Amino acid sequence: MSSTQGRIKRINGSLVVAEGLSDAKIGDVIHIGSLKLIGEVVRIAGKDVSIQCYEDTSGIRPGEPIFTTELPLVAELGPGLMGGIFDGLEFSETEIWNLVGPFMKRGVKVNPLNRKKKWDFTPKVKKGDKVIGGDIIGSVQETSVIEHRILIPPTIGGKIFDIKKGDYTITDNIATVQMSNGKKKDITMMQVWPVRIPRPYKSRIPSTEPLITGQRVVDSFFPIAKGGAAAIPGGFGTGKTVTLHQLAKWSEAQIIIYIGCGERGNEMADVVTHFPTLKDPRTGKQLIERSIFIANVSNLPVSAREASIYMGVTMGEYFRDQGYDVAIMADSTSRWAEALRDISGRLEEIPAERGYPAYLAERIAEFYERGGTVITLGSKQRVGSITIMGAVSPPGGDFSEPVTSISLRFVGTLWALDTNLAFRRHFPAINWLMSFSRYTDLLVDYWSKFDPDWLKFRDRALALLEEASKIEETARIIGEKALPDEQRLVLLISEMIREGFLVQNAYHEVDAFCEAEKQAKILRLFIEFYEMINPLIKAGVPIDKIREFSSIVEIMRLKERKGLEWIDKAKEKAESEVDELAKQYEILS
Repeated sequence: MSSTQGRIKRINGSLVVAEGLSDAKIGDVIHIGSLKLIGEVVRIAGKDVSIQCYEDTSGIRPGEPIFTTELPLVAELGPGLMGGIFDGLEFSETEIWNLVGPFMKRGVKVNPLNRKKKWDFTPKVKKGDKVIGGDIIGSVQETSVIEHRILIPPTIGGKIFDIKKGDYTITDNIATVQMSNGKKKDITMMQVWPVRIPRPYKSRIPSTEPLITGQRVVDSFFPIAKGGAAAIPGGFGTGKTVTLHQLAKWSEAQIIIYIGCGERGNEMADVVTHFPTLKDPRTGKQLIERSIFIANVSNLPVSAREASIYMGVTMGEYFRDQGYDVAIMADSTSRWAEALRDISGRLEEIPAERGYPAYLAERIAEFYERGGTVITLGSKQRVGSITIMGAVSPPGGDFSEPVTSISLRFVGTLWALDTNLAFRRHFPAINWLMSFSRYTDLLVDYWSKFDPDWLKFRDRALALLEEASKIEETARIIGEKALPDEQRLVLLISEMIREGFLVQNAYHEVDAFCEAEKQAKILRLFIEFYEMINPLIKAGVPIDKIREFSSIVEIMRLKERKGLEWIDKAKEKAESEVDELAKQYEILS
């Protein structure tokens, strides 16, 4: 820490104004008062330095000393992150619990990463090899499913002067690089990186592979690409958090980072309680072995909430640079935006719409832009990705409010949650008329492996659902039985798609996760069933005869059946019933 010392001039909630810090810079981390509370410089006006404190300032008085570290807020990156539960400043909450108990105290500091634990380091380069920033020089087996790849920091390059295998802590010297100027640089397993500065990469590339989540309404109707961005807006009780939980549990990303940003503590407690008990369907191991949690919940200081988003995405970039596919769940970006509003108000900045700062759009764009699929730094080509999924909590479910409307400008997928669907126990409560995906055309090649006509059937299903919504408006006035049978058939198929495809039971052993191939085959069957029935209706067969088909129940239960052979059986049964009815009414096939 620098010896530069100032004193507190005045305090306004979490905003502390100090004087005497002549060397302070915007973004510097500051230690405040005798407790050495952590803060960050957010404004410099003449001799006055405004500091946003990340902890409760109760009891702090003007005149107390204040120190600058002359360093920005950084993330410690290295072995020990997996399975960790951190706050917005990367302090381990389990370590703080062990130190002071369940009630957090101000001024308590712990190292984000364990300095004493030793890791078995295996080199992947040898003495004399040339290396550049981003090269992998070795690895440690952090968990049974994650190999933690040790990288050369982005700003270092040269020849390996020394490297050794063995058990080391994250601060031990594991290698020495002789740089082009002849100087030698020691390499440890831990890196530090300023959280507000994106980590560098070579180039960004298009995303052509979907992030399979096992949720049919997401994967089949409104998919997200690896490296894409999605927003999940919805009013209270629509299931934003549960939807994010499902995406975290089942998505095919190799690393999961869950950011609980300003949400209720019991929701985050549910995540960290249940994750250790979940079995990873991809590896058969525990899901927590490839997950990181940042829990900065609603009763923690609002300023640390603002930092938690950047901390999470910086960790994601670190694993992306190792060549992993990372999924980040931010719950919720509205609480993060409210933290920005709180800080802006204390700084007496001119507010924009609904009191949010004028730079809200810039901050939201910066956050989502840190996602993407990239070619990483290093002499060997590696591809990594960060997929960002952010929940939005619009007051009263008003999608026109600033955070929601701005987010829609910077994401490629919208999963719009509907209060009415949630009240009808339709989960996930994603409204198919309001949602969209801009990645669909990019992902056709992937889905074509399972069904060459996937896009046609998807579009047809969405068209039927949209047509049914229009017919339902008429049916509310005149009654369904007064409608022509062609329209009643559309309502029937729409109901089958909703209940047999879109509704998904998060607690069902089979239905909780649906494989991509199964999704494609079931979707095809729904449309083929409609195409089988439609000629009968046009030939005068009453719709009530169709409703008597036992195959309808079989088709709608396919989502709960394990294996693909049930789909063929249901199709055969439907064809048999259609043929029998056609013979009964003497309709030529």
